[in-house]
Amino acid sequence: MPFHITILDIIDIVLVATVMFQLYRLIRGTAALSIFLGIFFIYLFWIIVKALNMELISGLLGQVIGVGVIALIIVFQQEVRRFLLVIGNRYIINSRFSLNRLFSFVSNQPSSPREAEEIVKACERLSSNRTGALIVIGRKSSLALFSEGGEILKAQISAELLETIFFKNTPLHDGAVLIEGGLILAARCPLPTTDQVNLPPRYGMRHRAAIGMSEHSDALIIVLSEESGNISVVDTGEIRENITPNELRNILLMEKVW
Repeated sequence: MPFHITILDIIDIVLVATVMFQLYRLIRGTAALSIFLGIFFIYLFWIIVKALNMELISGLLGQVIGVGVIALIIVFQQEVRRFLLVIGNRYIINSRFSLNRLFSFVSNQPSSPREAEEIVKACERLSSNRTGALIVIGRKSSLALFSEGGEILKAQISAELLETIFFKNTPLHDGAVLIEGGLILAARCPLPTTDQVNLPPRYGMRHRAAIGMSEHSDALIIVLSEESGNISVVDTGEIRENITPNELRNILLMEKVW
């Protein structure tokens, strides 16, 4: 019997490969990867016994797999949430042909050099003093949910204010600063930490919180290490280390987050 591959078959394979790759990116390095592999091998075993017409075991596994969909949603609820955030933030909100651009009659405002310069100036001084800091800069998704538990400020961005917040003897230094809409929305905000288990040992709680925040939102996060004074930038779960102030300035101006 001849084997025919149509254009729809190719599209089907590409779509499945894309979904699987994105799912792997979300769960790699976490405990969920081992669970996913276990489920995959169970499903593969079910396909084999079904092809061999082993009705009893295939029927039993079929029932388990059918009911297991609800269990999968419960077990992978964080990963499902992250996957939907990636789809929404990367492919719908931030893409070149996004829905936001299609249905918006107002053009994007350019980045403000003043806000970017104030953040860079603060990071440069904090880095030279080896003061730890965690700055979250919102893009399209709202940061209001993550401001709960923090102190609402709604203050103008300035290097002096950021330095004062992260000064070790102030009550606001522990936690993250949230910047949204060109204002410092809140300070001392707790952030969700990442579930990844294979991160380098040099990453402390600030780095883990920054990665976790980037997994739960489309925000751009700046981390300053208290031990080394190095500046890092975290975006969509990936971290860029040892960023210079000039590189940070270019990133902030290119991102157009104001």
